[in-house]
Amino acid sequence: MRDAQTRAFAPAHARCDGVVLLHGIGVGPWSLKKLERALQCRGFATLNLNYPSRRKPLEALAEEIHAPVAAFAEQCDGSIHFVAHSMGGLLARVYIARYRPSRLGRVVMLGTPNGGSEVADLLKHLSIYRAVFGPAGLQLSTAQAPVLAALPRPDYAIGVIAGCRTIAPIASAFVLPRPNDGRVSVASSKLIDMADHIVVKASHTGLPRHPAAIEQTIAFLHDGRFRST
Repeated sequence: MRDAQTRAFAPAHARCDGVVLLHGIGVGPWSLKKLERALQCRGFATLNLNYPSRRKPLEALAEEIHAPVAAFAEQCDGSIHFVAHSMGGLLARVYIARYRPSRLGRVVMLGTPNGGSEVADLLKHLSIYRAVFGPAGLQLSTAQAPVLAALPRPDYAIGVIAGCRTIAPIASAFVLPRPNDGRVSVASSKLIDMADHIVVKASHTGLPRHPAAIEQTIAFLHDGRFRST
């Protein structure tokens, strides 16, 4: 996999807020494409990043994405928001702690294991898991990695969207606390000092494409809170 790549889009008008999109482990910017298009239709500039999520730990990935994020921030006159799926939410926290944009806006996390994932706990000792998911995969366990344990409590607005549907019935029934999205439990998605939290009827992989999750993401970016359901 190549190093961090950018795919930026800005609407025709000059002044706009920007949204940095960060994908989860083992996927790519294509997994956030539907969400990206919705953000563009609402007038946001977008930067949908690609980075080697399975080859480097979170702290190295933060270094990797810094140059394109900084360049994108210079192109936008408004706030710089972050919208992240799964591990991408942890990467957003690490990045902001190190390279906080001067016009930092709001952060939306979809299915992020802020409290760690019991699935990672179960699989992290297997060589195939370590080979497939790499060093960042080992940082997803409930035994918090040092880089995450050292993060300051957020003083910026974070909205967390959790899923409660699964396409992984064995993990959902026997590994994860209920309710869960098949990879991350609703309880584990929560973060101290988050501004808001909401649960939608979506699986972990389906969260970034779920209409309700997309609308709630845009609502939080606009208002700093989710719409009541």
